[in-house]
Formats: sequence, structure tokens, C-alpha cells
Amino acid sequence: MSTLTKGDKAPIFTGVDQDGQPVSSSDYAGKKLVLYFYPKDDTPGCTAEACSLRDNYDKLLSAGYDVLGVSTDPVKSHKKFVDKFTLPFRLLSDTEKTVSEAFGVYGLKKFMGKEYMGINRTTFLIDEKGIISDVISKVDTKKHAEQIL
Repeated sequence: MSTLTKGDKAPIFTGVDQDGQPVSSSDYAGKKLVLYFYPKDDTPGCTAEACSLRDNYDKLLSAGYDVLGVSTDPVKSHKKFVDKFTLPFRLLSDTEKTVSEAFGVYGLKKFMGKEYMGINRTTFLIDEKGIISDVISKVDTKKHAEQIL
């Protein structure tokens, strides 16, 4: 798992969103992007994080950011999550883990004494030129938008 840091060029990625529509890093060329990786749809921490971003979406847009969430959940799961919580941003389905691995967030995790492979919750702020301007690895799920802003 390679770790990307501030100043690195963000990896190029492609995939599909919750509606099965193609989504690519090139869609965000010339824009600032909040690219957040989270473990699983509709779980307490991931819901709190998504709702923090949803509730502050207009502030993020005003600051020049678009938002894209990424997890290894399938399209159908993302669609239910977006609909249930009225999320105004896209969620990329990374079932093959290519995007998560490219950003270095897929790896060994520990929970309640068990080790397993999964996404380590991380947010990348990417500038208009595709350069990582910040990496947030200690995400406060309830106040995530505040951490970004």
C-alpha cells in the first residue's frame, strides 16, 4: 500500500457511480475535489460522514469543491444509500478496488481483535491541477465537512 501525500499528483481513475453512469478523474479537471474513501454504505460512521458532507454541501461548493465518495460497495448499494440519505453528490463503486489501491487506502484493518482487508477511511483534497493539496486520515465522521473547510 503506497501512501500518497500532499503535493503528489492524484492518480487517474475511472468507474461508475450509483446510477451506473461513468465517472472519471477527468470529469473534475480544472475543479477542486473532495475525494473521500469510506468503508461501507449505510453503517453508522459512514452515514455520519456522508451526512456531514451532505449538510455542508453548499458550503463546500462555495469553497470551490465538488465531492465524490468511493467505497467497494456495488452500484445497487450506493443507489440505496444515496436515496435513503438524499446525498447530493456521486458515489463511485470500486468493487475491483483499483481506485482504492491506486490511492493507497485499501489494506489491512483491525476491528474488535480481527484483522481483515478493507478501505481505511481517508479523504484527499485535490486542486484544479490534479495535485493533492491535503490528506485527512484522522476523519471525524460527524464533523468531516468542518475538517475540510
